[in-house]
Amino acid sequence: MTAILLLRHPPVSRHFAGRCYGSTDVGVSGEGLASVRTLASALAGRPFAAVYASPLRRARIPAARLAAALGVPLHLEPRLMERSFGTWEGRTWDAIWAVEGEAMNGMIDAPVRFRPGGGETTAELADRVLAWFRALPMAVPALAVTHGGPIGALAGSLLGETPRAWLRHVPAPGCGLQIRAAATGWRITPWPRGDGTVRPSTTSSQPRNHCGQVRNSRAWPTIRIEPG
Repeated sequence: MTAILLLRHPPVSRHFAGRCYGSTDVGVSGEGLASVRTLASALAGRPFAAVYASPLRRARIPAARLAAALGVPLHLEPRLMERSFGTWEGRTWDAIWAVEGEAMNGMIDAPVRFRPGGGETTAELADRVLAWFRALPMAVPALAVTHGGPIGALAGSLLGETPRAWLRHVPAPGCGLQIRAAATGWRITPWPRGDGTVRPSTTSSQPRNHCGQVRNSRAWPTIRIEPG
């Protein structure tokens, strides 16, 4: 594979801020849709052969517009969907924390067994996105519009990291990761910013996403990134 750009969908409606929505079919905000034009300009001239997208609206609609702007086909791919959080979906993260407490850390500390809200395990999420990635045509650059969970899981898995380290790879909405094959494995860099390296995971109280913004730090201490 020459290269693939994994793009997290643009922001969703503010109504869903602070809520768990996972596999719920939440739409993109007006601001998010407006940002697609900027994204298309930034990607113009890139030799993508195709655009792949999660079938959820917040990824599918921007992906369709990007595919049209780039003049390439769009392929909807269920394996790029955000994970299912079961009964957690629709609830605020604070409300979930009030009930689950430290058990929420099972998503990163018990990736094979823990099912958030009875939904999908972290291992199941990683397995399906890896299966999609490995089936991609070789030497054909592609763009994929997906979600924070699949992006973090794919990047962390390719680098051989444990799920606790995957969080550092989750970009902000509208940002992404570039993945290229390298002589020693995989070269993963943030898009649109980056100096060509992926930093070691840190315990900073204000971790930053790949667009240079401070990530949302919630009341629960370990899991700082809201999937979506």
